[in-house]
Amino acid sequence: MRKISAKGLTKIQSVIISAVIAVALVGGFWYYWSANTGKVVLKVFCAGSLTLPLEEIKIKFETDHVNVEVRIEPSGSIAAVQKITESDKLADVLASADFTLIPSMMMPDYADWCIRFAKNRMVLAYTDNSRYADEINSTNWYEILQRTDVKWAFSNPNMDPCGYRTPMVIQLAELEYGDNMIFDNLVVNNSAITVTEEDGVYQITTPEELNPDTTRLKIRGKSVELVSMLQEGGIDYAWEYMSVAKQHDLNYLELPETIDLSTVTYTETYKKVEVQTTSENIVGKPIVYGVTVPTNALNRELGEQFVIYMINEYGQNVFLDMGQPPIVPAKTENMDNIPESLRTYVTE
Repeated sequence: MRKISAKGLTKIQSVIISAVIAVALVGGFWYYWSANTGKVVLKVFCAGSLTLPLEEIKIKFETDHVNVEVRIEPSGSIAAVQKITESDKLADVLASADFTLIPSMMMPDYADWCIRFAKNRMVLAYTDNSRYADEINSTNWYEILQRTDVKWAFSNPNMDPCGYRTPMVIQLAELEYGDNMIFDNLVVNNSAITVTEEDGVYQITTPEELNPDTTRLKIRGKSVELVSMLQEGGIDYAWEYMSVAKQHDLNYLELPETIDLSTVTYTETYKKVEVQTTSENIVGKPIVYGVTVPTNALNRELGEQFVIYMINEYGQNVFLDMGQPPIVPAKTENMDNIPESLRTYVTE
């Protein structure tokens, strides 16, 4: 039998090592887990407010695709996008609480299509144990939040759409209630966030260091983090999406449609407020969720299949039950870029 020389063995080992490194670079963590579980891992980066409905969809998807393990990774939507565009992380699906982040932050290098699939509205969430819970209503909430013994919270505007939508709602409240001190009393006086007005448009600036007065105001990375703070009594009130409040059995105060960012009827009103975050200038608009499969996804076809589960009749019912009204049918700006597999479920 022919012997392999030490030199030949070194060459063979080099080829093997090079191949392993190449696979690791291409597949990364995905390869490790598929090798250890015997399943393909489908990675879904999503807004925190999408966690529960996508976990529900995951169950059915994995039942129908027994060789697939779906991994839901929630965060603030801006943070989720930045994982892909700035941190070189790979995902097979990206679902955002603000659909405009996909074209503005991901196109053309990291995405070439976006589907709008669900809506929401801003509410003020609380519990039976919140201070003045028996007193607060849709006309006095901003006065309640100003009381020195009340603690309230919202998510980081630089990381999470619910975070930059909160100051929008508070600024719009000045127009709704005819009180031009609401934003100063609640936000400016309790943080480093500022606002200026020019030609009827309010420009809110959220610096990197938000410096909240933690005796009154708490700011966290994503809105769903505030749920446990409410439930444990760490805060009295939190700005949330209605779906999050419903999903976690929280009390919540519905606000006038003129300020809750819920309907296209008041699009022009919402446009009167803009938020300059550390990465984007966001113009006020109705809350609409968007989804895409990133161009560098490892499992594009499976990613498209997961999106189908989100926007077909099954997915529509999941979102409806979870308090996030689905857009039926789902919408897109440019049908030409939509993958063939999805076109049955989408209109332009």
